[in-house]
Amino acid sequence: MIKKEIVSQLVEDWLKDKDYFLVDVTVSPDDRIVVEIDHKEGVWIEDCVSLSRFIEEHLSRDEEDYELEVGSAGIGQPFKVLQQYINHVGSEVEVLANDGKKLKGILKQADEQGFVLETTVKVKPEGAKRPKNEQVEMNFQYNEVKYTKYSIQFK
Repeated sequence: MIKKEIVSQLVEDWLKDKDYFLVDVTVSPDDRIVVEIDHKEGVWIEDCVSLSRFIEEHLSRDEEDYELEVGSAGIGQPFKVLQQYINHVGSEVEVLANDGKKLKGILKQADEQGFVLETTVKVKPEGAKRPKNEQVEMNFQYNEVKYTKYSIQFK
């Protein structure tokens, strides 16, 4: 079986001096390799082909047969690495908290500790008959959410 660490190192070697970053590498027991990369401005097919060829040049099909898929992380997929959060600061995102609440809002900040989501919540002021919408900033640690993903909107 091909080791994930070997493929990850090959990807990191290819990524040197490029604005791309590694999102994920998976290697199944039957040697199906899936590599996901991302870039702040999107992933170009030519670069996926280039990375795929680079990996194939460094792995031997004579030693171990494998299937290789190289692609982008996908715009509607949950974020997997910090760099995805950082790249989407200022964008509308969807968050599913561990308690099952789904929130939409603007990703205001992200760092190693967590992220800040600005969202609208209904708040009933004391003595008021009806709740009012209010903008609030909510702080999350990454382990407090099931997923965060870019919110795709069609207008």
